[in-house]
Amino acid sequence: MLVYPSGIDLSSSALRFLSRLLAARRRELGTRWRRLPADRQALLVLAHLRCGHTYAQLAAGFGVGTSTVHRYVAEAVEVLAALAPDLATAVRTAARKAFVILDGTLLPIDRIAADRPYYSGKHKKHGMNVRVIADPFGRLLWASAALPGAVHDIRAARTHGIIDALAQADILCWADKAYQGAGGTVRVPYRGRWEKLSAGQQAVNSSHAKIRALGEQAMATLKTWRLLRKLRCSTTRITAIVRAVLALHLTTSV
Repeated sequence: MLVYPSGIDLSSSALRFLSRLLAARRRELGTRWRRLPADRQALLVLAHLRCGHTYAQLAAGFGVGTSTVHRYVAEAVEVLAALAPDLATAVRTAARKAFVILDGTLLPIDRIAADRPYYSGKHKKHGMNVRVIADPFGRLLWASAALPGAVHDIRAARTHGIIDALAQADILCWADKAYQGAGGTVRVPYRGRWEKLSAGQQAVNSSHAKIRALGEQAMATLKTWRLLRKLRCSTTRITAIVRAVLALHLTTSV
């Protein structure tokens, strides 16, 4: 395999942060020697998460075996995922905001047609359903565990306890039409064809759409980590990967 120099569109703070975590993990485990030092392992993991490079590509680029790459990535993802905020922490942060935006995305996965639980009829592809909460400026606050793509948006929100948590904290939440009937503090646009809505309803829907458009920035934030654009790993690992990406983003974007 040919190898060439490349770059990662991340700041050096992300590398330093992950290097410190991995170095601390090695001290905790009492590791005496590894093929790569902690900073090189951190660079390898960032290349995987941010650029979506495969294990074979990383093995060739860093001069290690694919099994070593697998272990390095799994270790880093585990360490990072443990730092991601849970829903209760996110709600406490959201309580200081004027409102939040609830939205979701489908993370495409490599599956065959027989895997019906992972097929999203809305997106016409296989994937994992992830809910996100963003602040009024579209900044990512929280990302949920991943559910099979066939799970409907409102059911996913209820499964994660998002609607109840926001209601108990009395946090106003803006969401799309998929959350009709959610209740609590969730606000959705009026249903119906545009021309059949009253002038007042049209104005409300226009305002609602402008607010929700900011939530798309949170979706874009996730997708800048190109591994999430096409996941080829086991579906049981996707939640940890999403949480690892969330932890990296929240820690290095402040």
